[in-house]
Amino acid sequence: MILKIDHLGIAVKSIEETVKFYTEALGLQLDHIEEVEDQMVRVAMIPIGESKFELLEPTCPESPIAATIEKRGEGVAHLALTVDNIEEALAQAKAAGCRLIDETPRIGAGGSKIAFIHPKSGYGVLVELCEQHNHI
Repeated sequence: MILKIDHLGIAVKSIEETVKFYTEALGLQLDHIEEVEDQMVRVAMIPIGESKFELLEPTCPESPIAATIEKRGEGVAHLALTVDNIEEALAQAKAAGCRLIDETPRIGAGGSKIAFIHPKSGYGVLVELCEQHNHI
């Protein structure tokens, strides 16, 4: 079951430059910055209500986020939804005919289990499913 919008992923060239907009212009607070090595990104989390903005900066030219920025420029990269059971959510999406990028979950920022649904199945939107690592 989908519980809420977890975050909006935003591809950026520089976290340091971009975070200024969210903190100075919008008055939001930066929670933390971390590197997710296997996804080749640095991530900045900026909470807003129950959701977050996730700024994604590529750490190398081979990063999928680097490819996204090269192809489409900086901006919205994906919409992430919190689910209570990621395996069940993936099975439901697959049974509905969705094209999955991840057949099985992997570990993402903050230790959450994540998996992506291809944008062709999401009507142009890359959808990330997230199960929080501390979910009970």
